[in-house]
Amino acid sequence: MALINKIREKSGIAVTVIAISLILFMVGGDLLGPNSSILGGGNSQTVGEIAGKEINIKDFQSRVDGFRQNYEAQSGRSLSENELASLRDQAWNQYVVDIAYKKEFDDLGLTVTDDELVDMVQGNHISPSILQAFSDPTTGKFDKNAVVNYLKNLKTLPIDQQRSWENFEKSLREERTRTKYENLLKLSTYTPKAQAEKEYVAQSTKANLRYLYVPYFSVVDTTIKVTDSQLEEYLSAHRKEYKGTDTRSIEYVTFPVQPAKDDSAALYNEIKELARGLATAPNDSAFASMNSDIPLPINMSFATMSDQLKEAVKTFVPGGVYGPYREGNTYYIYKYGGTKVDTAYSARASHILIRAENQSDSAKAAARTKAEGVLAQIRAGANFEALAATSSADPGSAQRGGDLGYFQNNGAMVKPFEEAVFSATAPGLIPRLVESQFGFHIIKVTAPKSNTLYRIAAIGKTIAPSQATRDEAYRKADEFANSVKTKEQFDEAIKKNKSLVVATANRIPESATNINAIQNGREIVRWAFKDDSKINSVSQVFETEEQYIVAVLTGKSDQKDVKVDDFRDELTTKVRNQIKAEQITAKLKGATGDLPTIAKKYGAGALVESATDITLATGFLTSAGFDPIALGKAFSLKPGQKTGVFTGENGVFIMELVSKTEAPKIADYTQYKTQLTQSLESRMSYLVNEAIRENAKIEDRRAKFF
Repeated sequence: MALINKIREKSGIAVTVIAISLILFMVGGDLLGPNSSILGGGNSQTVGEIAGKEINIKDFQSRVDGFRQNYEAQSGRSLSENELASLRDQAWNQYVVDIAYKKEFDDLGLTVTDDELVDMVQGNHISPSILQAFSDPTTGKFDKNAVVNYLKNLKTLPIDQQRSWENFEKSLREERTRTKYENLLKLSTYTPKAQAEKEYVAQSTKANLRYLYVPYFSVVDTTIKVTDSQLEEYLSAHRKEYKGTDTRSIEYVTFPVQPAKDDSAALYNEIKELARGLATAPNDSAFASMNSDIPLPINMSFATMSDQLKEAVKTFVPGGVYGPYREGNTYYIYKYGGTKVDTAYSARASHILIRAENQSDSAKAAARTKAEGVLAQIRAGANFEALAATSSADPGSAQRGGDLGYFQNNGAMVKPFEEAVFSATAPGLIPRLVESQFGFHIIKVTAPKSNTLYRIAAIGKTIAPSQATRDEAYRKADEFANSVKTKEQFDEAIKKNKSLVVATANRIPESATNINAIQNGREIVRWAFKDDSKINSVSQVFETEEQYIVAVLTGKSDQKDVKVDDFRDELTTKVRNQIKAEQITAKLKGATGDLPTIAKKYGAGALVESATDITLATGFLTSAGFDPIALGKAFSLKPGQKTGVFTGENGVFIMELVSKTEAPKIADYTQYKTQLTQSLESRMSYLVNEAIRENAKIEDRRAKFF
């Protein structure tokens, strides 16, 4: 990039010659190599294959361009890179429908007639897409006359709008055909009486259990040695469980383009001048808006403040100017104008979300039971943040200990959750479960509701690295890349240069756009997947955002050739747990007496627990969680019987059935047939899509082009 910038500074014929030479130098290998489109080699013109039909890159790009033109005509702006990637997905999925789905439709003779299409557009059974397109944006009311008038005038509209309507009608036909297909399959679902009776018994038979449980984690991992031959043996026996994928693993170092001391000093002096101007400005909000690099609101709640400002504002006095405060590469100054009361409230809370596996009553009951168990642990003194990290089904907040940050009572959260948080008057755990459409929430209010607004005129100025700073960062990266050609040399250079930190990215898929926290890392991914990128080879310099990157390729996985290294961590855990189970079982075998006696003989790690009124469908064991193996063994016993030692999902058990209340006999199992049928129907679209795609043997090679 630094070299290109220097070329741009030149002029005349020389710049053309140099630029063309540079371009040929950078891409010549691709243009003239074995996959060259110029030489017609390899599969360079094929973007993928669906049901045996190859998709040509020109045809694919033409379809993407059509989608792009329609989108830009409607939105009145150019697409972002993310939006363009989304349109490529849309175009690819359209090919899947046109080829794989259409074969299924044709085999069944499914069609949408012209009369049906008219009925969908302007008849008695209007398509939801038409309803949305021709509804008044203010009232939301559909106007059929608007559709009729539009169609009457269609031929007078520009040709691109006429084509857009043709494509729209085509999509309506496809949507209706697919709906017919899915409805046909839904109506073919059937739940036999025996299965409904089994579900009823699983939900209604209740048992009181006592059990001894030795979890795998009670045996320290470092005491178990796992060999490669054991991993190979396990993988060979469970080959179907480990699907191969094409991925790459890399290590990389970054050379950040950080503002130099001179860049920072110049901005610091500028912002001090702005502080004097802000203090005396007759209209401080206008002055701040005119001079800030970042648009900032005048009235701020705690929900919209940065963490640094939250602490600083406590010391502000009305009329004072404060700062500069530095956050990253931005300096802020604030003029404080006091507080006022807002109509909206803000609060801060954390949550643990327990989500049902599906929408059946049994799955919901199981989720509730699990959530109640987690809530009981917290009320008994367990750490909320730790349980959020291990138990919450909300991955975004789980990694922050459940923290959701500040939010307002403006519908940002679902209604039951919002009502629970904003009804709290003090920080602390809400002592009940809150149910929403997402599942069961365990909520801790960390900052109760407040409707105080702070009037703050703020100016934010971001330090921009100078060109000299950028050139220096590129020089360092280029020098490093030219000095190392192998992984061994890469590692040796890192040891010598203590300022460089190595980062690792494992199992990167070919379609990836980001690498760890690196946005727009597409060029790095494409380099890693090139045929001539060998294991332990070092890349050229890549520029992403405000940094330069040099990478080394450390691993490859092949979809058609699964190796131990592709799943080493997962396989190691499985084999290690097998060995632990064998050790625990050997220590427990032959032990006599009641469960507490056996646990005492075993020693540290053995737990004896009870479960009351548990069912086979929703059974949740206190420490072991949901363990279907343990529950199945327990429910097969007679009262007073114990199992032998056996291995469950996460540890080793001895189960004892204390008592069991059998499900009462009933004559009608319709309710349970309906539950099971609806559960299957709710997954029908997903299952159909997966089955058709698998049957079509789709090969998606778009990542080699984009």
